[in-house]
Amino acid sequence: MNLASPRSLFFLAFLACVAMLGTGFYLQYMVGLEPCPLCILQRIFFAGCGLFSLIAALHGRAPRVYSLLILLCALGGAGTAGRQVWLQTLPPDQLPSCLPPLEYMMESMPYADIIWTMFHGSADCAEVSWTLLGLSIPEWSLLAFIGFALFAVVQFFRRRG
Repeated sequence: MNLASPRSLFFLAFLACVAMLGTGFYLQYMVGLEPCPLCILQRIFFAGCGLFSLIAALHGRAPRVYSLLILLCALGGAGTAGRQVWLQTLPPDQLPSCLPPLEYMMESMPYADIIWTMFHGSADCAEVSWTLLGLSIPEWSLLAFIGFALFAVVQFFRRRG
C-alpha cells in the first residue's frame, strides 16, 4: 500500500486520534487529572474524527464524504477547544459558575440542556493544571483539531487517480 494513498493517510489520521485519546485517558487515570465538560466534548470530537478516519481507511471509497465528516468533527472540536482556551484567559471574577457533576446532570436535566451546559463550560474548564512546552491541554487539542481540519480539506480537494 502506497504511504501517500488516501487509505493510508486516513489510517494515519485514525492512529493520531487514538494517540490523542490515549493521552487523555493516561492523564486522567494515571496522572489524576479529571476532565471538565469541554474536555469530554473534545474527546467525543476526537473519537468522531478517528471513527470516520478508520471507516474511510477500511472502506476506501467516497473519501470526500468522509473528509467532510472529519472536517465537521474537527471544527466542532476546535470550537470547544477554542472556547476552553478563551475561558482560560478570563479573569477569575468573569468565569461562569461551576457545574454539577455529569452524573447528576444526566439524572436531573433533559439531554438538550446537558449538551448546552457542557458547551457553555464552567470555571472548572478554565483551570490550567498541566502544560507541555508552555501550552495547556486545550491549546494542544486546538492545534490537533486544526491539523485534522487541514487534513480533511486536503483530502477533500485531493485529485483522485
